Amino acid sequence: VQLQASGGGLVQAGGSLRLSCAASVSVNAMGWYRQAPGKEREWVARIVPSGEAQYADSVKGRFTISRDIRAKIVYLQMVDLNPEDTAVYYCKRNWRGYDYWGQGTQVTVSS
Repeated sequence: VQLQASGGGLVQAGGSLRLSCAASVSVNAMGWYRQAPGKEREWVARIVPSGEAQYADSVKGRFTISRDIRAKIVYLQMVDLNPEDTAVYYCKRNWRGYDYWGQGTQVTVSS
């Protein structure tokens, strides 16, 4: 299983970014996580096989997870970013009982 995350960058507070995660397997169930400097990795959003999306309280209403099943890509649309969103963002797929992680993409939000 290979996951390739992209789309990070430097943005000003209030700005937007869209992250992508291209997978070598089905993306019917995927998650996004993030890890800020000096902090543990935390869950951000997930999409389940039914298409239902779930979000951490800290991003609810600002982030949207979506998927393109045919292209095997999962997206994380982020709007109204603030400096607390600065982190390395990772996509994750649980495949046959194992967790696979993308390499991470850096998101930096300046105030």
